[in-house]
Amino acid sequence: MIERLFALDLVGFEKIDLEFKKGLVVFTGPSGAGKSVLISSILSLIGATKPTASLAEMSFDTPKNLKCEDFELGDEVVIKLIQKGKLRYYLNDQMISKSRLKELFSAHIKHLSIQDSSELNNLIELLDMASIQYEKSYAKILNEYIQRYEIFKRKENELAKVLEDEKKVQDLIEFAKFEIEKIESINPKIGEDEELMDIKQKLSKIDKIKDAIAKAEGIFEYEGVVTQAYELIQKESSLFDEAMNQLRSDFEAATDMMEELADIDIEGVLDRIEQISELKRRFGGIEESLEYLDQKKKDLAKYENISFTKENLQKFVESEKIALLQIAAQISKIRQNSARIVEKELNEYLNALRLTPVKFLFGQKSIDENGIDSVDLDLKGSTMKTLSAGEFNRVRLALMVVKSSLNAQNGVIILDEIDANVSGDESIAIANMIKKLSQNYQIFAISHQPHLASVANQHFLVYKDSSGKSLVKMLSGEERVAEIARIIGGEKPSDEAVSFAKRVLG
Repeated sequence: MIERLFALDLVGFEKIDLEFKKGLVVFTGPSGAGKSVLISSILSLIGATKPTASLAEMSFDTPKNLKCEDFELGDEVVIKLIQKGKLRYYLNDQMISKSRLKELFSAHIKHLSIQDSSELNNLIELLDMASIQYEKSYAKILNEYIQRYEIFKRKENELAKVLEDEKKVQDLIEFAKFEIEKIESINPKIGEDEELMDIKQKLSKIDKIKDAIAKAEGIFEYEGVVTQAYELIQKESSLFDEAMNQLRSDFEAATDMMEELADIDIEGVLDRIEQISELKRRFGGIEESLEYLDQKKKDLAKYENISFTKENLQKFVESEKIALLQIAAQISKIRQNSARIVEKELNEYLNALRLTPVKFLFGQKSIDENGIDSVDLDLKGSTMKTLSAGEFNRVRLALMVVKSSLNAQNGVIILDEIDANVSGDESIAIANMIKKLSQNYQIFAISHQPHLASVANQHFLVYKDSSGKSLVKMLSGEERVAEIARIIGGEKPSDEAVSFAKRVLG
């Protein structure tokens, strides 16, 4: 349930700060006053529409079925958007992307516009809900089908890939062998690049090292003279002796190193460095090139065994499809039995909405995640696609009530002038049906009819002041009577319109 909506600099509005109750919330007011803008501000906070406020915030109870491991959520959710140069969204003060917001909350806050056919397209979902209630074994059968179909589809996709690969398998084998041979011919070792660079640096300095040592070795000619001087001045010469011994040792190590380097093929080292550098340029490093080598070896084994893989996949796909078709036929039979029961309840609501009875029409299609059923509705010769706008809205409403009775949910539904272009009796029936639906959902509705406004748990008036600014306020008592009278009789309603307004408000 949405508890509060706050916005600044919303198109036409300087500021809105509204608190909502459970049940049915209706917005009325003259055309162009800003009702749709206000509703759109709710939708913008879940990423469903483009935001027009500089700041907007909405708080509501955390949905029970909301799965969100990447954000910390308590009992209350607060969504905020700030549009100041750059648009940013926040979920409980944690930054979140627009697409992630929409993914999380689009199922919880549903917007049903006049053109929306989502409820009619979910007839199979409705029949599955009913079948789970009416047939004890159905949930188990359906779950088995869903799990097996998921594996079947994955294997079918693998088979399609194998068949595609088979057409070009020789090229793939040759390419894999070429890549393997190229890396194995270089035979890189982890850490080899660092060792080679160290050798290169030493080789580049070898002449300078020889020259420097040759010049420095003259110091040893004065070693005896220095030792004699220490003796004459009666000072300890141990530090000098140790230094000379260390110098001698270091020069010998350097000479040994130069002798070892003398045997190294300089051109070979440079070629090796170039080979390793090429691998690093292509793969990012020696480790990555070895991982690629391992993958290509696996690919080669797969390509060389493609016939065996194809045969196994074909056997599995063929046998599993037969099994799935058998389960799908069982599911279809239960759905058709449930459809007869659902029809009875659905037609009671349609009768109240001044519509003729409907029948579920079953057809067969290629097997998919929903089985083999294609489901439609027959309303006096019309199907879903050929219903008029008024019939469409009323059938959708009845379906929503049936669905709600089968699986009560605590979400939010936003209705945009669902009672537009209907007669008085139809408007009354729609209002009563929406009121019934609001027992399980919080419903926000824009209406230009008196009947829906009269059964609202909260009634808000959206209007413009003398300066043209949009305002919104909650109505009660005589204010509510006056607004419903305005809807009936215009800006200067008659006594009869006022009397009627009082009557519909009870």
